[in-house]
Amino acid sequence: MQPFRRPSRRAEYQPREPRRIPRSIPDQAFNELFAGLASHRDRALVAFYISTGARASELLGSTRSLAVPEDQLIGVVRKGSRALQHLPASADAFVWLKLYQHQMRELVPDGPDEPLWWTLRRPFRQLEYDAARMVFNRANAVLGSNWTLHDLRHSAAKRMIRDPHLTLTDVQWVLGHAHITTTELYLSPAQDEVVAQILAHHARQRAEREKPPAPPAPGYRPEVLEALLGPSAPGGGNR
Repeated sequence: MQPFRRPSRRAEYQPREPRRIPRSIPDQAFNELFAGLASHRDRALVAFYISTGARASELLGSTRSLAVPEDQLIGVVRKGSRALQHLPASADAFVWLKLYQHQMRELVPDGPDEPLWWTLRRPFRQLEYDAARMVFNRANAVLGSNWTLHDLRHSAAKRMIRDPHLTLTDVQWVLGHAHITTTELYLSPAQDEVVAQILAHHARQRAEREKPPAPPAPGYRPEVLEALLGPSAPGGGNR
């Protein structure tokens, strides 16, 4: 007699659901979103998100000493491992950060262990996730979009994946993924990317068909080519 086996939650014949492709913000939509931000702080924060791929909570937890402009690095404490990791960031992010810090000079504490991000209204407090999300939602409301802070992380990952000079393990390290298979999700193109690529393919095909035929090489008379190749020969047909 076969031993009793407890039925599994998933039928054996049922295929495993594919993992969803992370949603990223197209470049044009990001530019519009960035243009809608109202303060140097918000521009600095979003510039760091899009250039480092850090999680929202990781970047919000950074202190002043963890921002190192001369090396273009910003330190974050990773969500899972709780390890400190210094991430490369864009030069633009540090420019916006400098403008924001100048604006807040003498308004908030500037010790090395003080928060990097503060609310902009009194009483000044460390910027929390919900407040940062509301900033993003206000920009969304102007544009009629529904992007999230986490979409910025996905967008940063997609930008890095598209760079042929970066390896998959480079991107894995920056994103702090424990497994390379998680990073591989960003290799799959989104539907709008595929559509754009195929439309560009059709445009190239049409342009190729509409090119005028090349003239015959010197020394070949058009009537000879027409006799050999037919009326479609270069220089043949209606003369």
